[in-house]
Amino acid sequence: MLIRCWGARGSIPVSGSEYVKYGGDTPCIEIRTKNDEIIIIDAGSGIRRLGNNLIKEGRFNFTMIFTHSHWDHIIGFPFFKPIYSKKTNIQIFGCPIAQGSLQKLLGDIMSPPHFPVSFNEVKAKLTFENDDSCREHYQIDSVRITPIALSHPNRGLGFKFEEDGKTFVFLTDNELAFKHSGGLDYSDYMNFSKGADLLIHDSEYLENEYKIMKTWGHSLYTDALRLALEAKVKTFGLYHHNQDHTDEIMDKMVDDCNSIAAAQGSTLSCLAVSQNMEFSL
Repeated sequence: MLIRCWGARGSIPVSGSEYVKYGGDTPCIEIRTKNDEIIIIDAGSGIRRLGNNLIKEGRFNFTMIFTHSHWDHIIGFPFFKPIYSKKTNIQIFGCPIAQGSLQKLLGDIMSPPHFPVSFNEVKAKLTFENDDSCREHYQIDSVRITPIALSHPNRGLGFKFEEDGKTFVFLTDNELAFKHSGGLDYSDYMNFSKGADLLIHDSEYLENEYKIMKTWGHSLYTDALRLALEAKVKTFGLYHHNQDHTDEIMDKMVDDCNSIAAAQGSTLSCLAVSQNMEFSL
């Protein structure tokens, strides 16, 4: 399983010299299965560059999964060039409990006054798998996918991806210290992540920020680190970076995570996920 990040920033895209290392695009993750099938998680602004890359490769068949429908996770969909090609076939998964009707949602963001190009201009064949994506687990090619409810305003889904004994857990937009409607307890996320080869988890806030923004649906980065340590994952990636966190701030957060892990005698590897970063499991 190959995992590529095309966007790791939260809330809104950012740009500037202070954001070069970790990037400014909002959430989009690409998974390549061992058979080179393509799974895309979320359509933040990073999906624009992914789409350009897929066209260069001549790839027009893939699966798209949505964690939830907040703007930073869907903003890139109208700029995903493969949707304007008749060659393209996309199987789309998104549980209505978390997103509502994805077909209506994507149509709404491409309607006046939000966007000048109508959803009717989409030439790709879109197949919406709303029922399957609410199941306890489902299979895409060689990858078994297990969803879990996130603790986030308006709800959302996290996912566990398993292939050939390797596990990737993706929990963006998840507030560990506050239980939102439909969310679960800390212990549930810990058990869900247990033993993962890679855990990517929302780590948006510093301590002084979280005092103000508690209940907004995102985690204090040290809470996410605690989850990684207690779940005994191998690699922990901070994700959904705050729009005001520069490369310098992110580096300090990573250094702090590694220092805390080392002080506890853990072999956990901590990093901040950057756009264009790859993981091979």
